[in-house]
Amino acid sequence: MRTPTSLFSTLYSSCIYSRRLAIMSRRSLSTSPPRDIKRPRLAGLTPDDYRNGVMLAPMVRSGALPTRLFALKHGAKLVWGPEMVDKAMLHAERVVDRKLHLLFNIFARICSYPSIAVSGTISYNGKQERAMFTCHPVEKPYLIFQIGSADPELAVQAARLVMDDVSGVELNCGCPKPFSTHSGMGAALLTNPDLLCSILTALRKELPLHISVSAKIRLLPTQEDTFALVERIVNTGINCLTIHCRTRNMRPRERALIHRLEEIVDFVKGLGRDVAVIENGDCTGYDDARRIRATTGADSVMIATAAEANPTVFSPTPLTDLESTFIIPYLRLCKYLDNYWGSTKFCISQFKGRKTANKALREAVIKAKGYSDLDSIVESWTGSEELASIKAVIDARAVSPPVLLPASDVVPPLDENVTPPGWRGNPDPEVVYNAPLLPANEHRIAIPAGVSKQDPGTPTPSGLSGLKVLSVM
Repeated sequence: MRTPTSLFSTLYSSCIYSRRLAIMSRRSLSTSPPRDIKRPRLAGLTPDDYRNGVMLAPMVRSGALPTRLFALKHGAKLVWGPEMVDKAMLHAERVVDRKLHLLFNIFARICSYPSIAVSGTISYNGKQERAMFTCHPVEKPYLIFQIGSADPELAVQAARLVMDDVSGVELNCGCPKPFSTHSGMGAALLTNPDLLCSILTALRKELPLHISVSAKIRLLPTQEDTFALVERIVNTGINCLTIHCRTRNMRPRERALIHRLEEIVDFVKGLGRDVAVIENGDCTGYDDARRIRATTGADSVMIATAAEANPTVFSPTPLTDLESTFIIPYLRLCKYLDNYWGSTKFCISQFKGRKTANKALREAVIKAKGYSDLDSIVESWTGSEELASIKAVIDARAVSPPVLLPASDVVPPLDENVTPPGWRGNPDPEVVYNAPLLPANEHRIAIPAGVSKQDPGTPTPSGLSGLKVLSVM
């Protein structure tokens, strides 16, 4: 049996030998074997790079790194990261995942042994050393970083922090959630076009030209107001404008106003600026994206909710039985990339599978408190192989990039061709407080006098004959 002293000596010798090999390899680059084919690197995104594709929308929580990588594998042309607030990013620490080999993890620091990059995940950690934003070099040529900001200077500072890991920066001008609008960010910028345009102008002026700048907005109540805002945004020098076809007050359950986009697309073309226009709202997949392109003239289509439910919807033939074809590979990649377990668990909970699918897997994920609790189900954690397969698909884009052509046999519905006459913005009326209550009728349960503040009087027998009796169970 080997003594601790001899074991230490062996490990120490191994560290020194491996370090010498690393030094020798650096000194003999000219004699090293040929490298593998490099991933296609874009010199910088142009408006054309935003065209003819299906894009993954920025989604808080659901737009995690593993989801973005699988979206690229299954046909997404570009992917957007979740919105990150500028002030939060200014306090982040950039950390590259360089895990040490298990054999040397005790003595590496003593021997000054160079670390070995395993997954290559890049994390921007907050004050609690938990990653706020993660990315990977394999997605860099296709990754857009969305920033939430209400200050041009802070926006530029935050963008500079991440510009080495992304290909584009987008200003979020459309999120209606309170966490985004409470400080004048997100959809709040729609009512402050001077600030909105000053942020975009600063980003374009201060960032290198190879970093693309874009914006994402919502529709304004009237088409005329939308035209005026779009013209100002386009003139800031952006490469792409994504339009979520809902107004600020509309909710996801309300049908997107896609019929308004065709006029906006024509308007942007008439300005003579080379700016791509992407449609966002209610797209369900690849074939639906072709239909939307044909009916609106948009350059590309962005998918959010449908991609949250199935990250493979960007393909003409998406996976359907996610329990048997997707969730296990997703778990393997998540663990390999050291994705936070809570994030992995949430994303899987959003995947929509078949009703007859294997429920045991879902229940196991719900009960699990970490990846190790799923060892018996996943069996082999081959996340490196999953990442390698994604790299292979992305490498093939140098020869055959994904292209989304508009459908040629689509007849637009009559109610989506033109803006309805007399349309005045949000179809839902604004909330009116202290409005008088409507009178009761035979189709409604009578309003108690204590609520209506009105005494309906005692009904006569003849009046009772016309009332419907409602039974309460």
